[in-house]
Amino acid sequence: MSSVPSRALVMLSLCLTLIVLPACGQPPEKELHEAQGALDAARAAGAPQYAADEYQAAADALKKAQTAVTDRDYRQALNFALDSRERAQDAVKDAADRKAAVRGDAERALVEGRAALEQARAVLADAEAAHTPAKLLAAPRATIDQATDALQKARTALDAHQELKALDLASGIAGRLKATTQDLQALLAHRRRPR
Repeated sequence: MSSVPSRALVMLSLCLTLIVLPACGQPPEKELHEAQGALDAARAAGAPQYAADEYQAAADALKKAQTAVTDRDYRQALNFALDSRERAQDAVKDAADRKAAVRGDAERALVEGRAALEQARAVLADAEAAHTPAKLLAAPRATIDQATDALQKARTALDAHQELKALDLASGIAGRLKATTQDLQALLAHRRRPR
């Protein structure tokens, strides 16, 4: 009687082994292709720039999966391939969120820069109308010209969906222009002071 249940257990174990062995005996080609596809999609979504850590983790996991296939450790290869795919998909989401945030920051920097540029130009025009010597206006004029150029390049970059470049170009312009405007206003106040 006791040999029947143990024989059934042996048969069950043998059946399970026959089912599991083919799954572990083949490289996880489908999962590797899916992981590579997800990594390619993450790259196209800008993940190397906007979600660099998660993108790199996905790339590293894919390399580990490929190494595990070479070592014929298909179970480990499967785990790494699945991890790579999941991380690459997360990188796509993170990149989209970060890109939107950077775009918003760049738009704000452009708006602030344009407003500061208009104010600086108006005060420069007042200084010119007050017959301020050209040599005193050379540095403020150069700052205004550089800011104008940088804002144009930032707008072009933003229109080309190069958000990080646009933010880099537009950042700090408003502050520099405000400082230039204050310098011009101080110069005007000094020139208008009765002697």
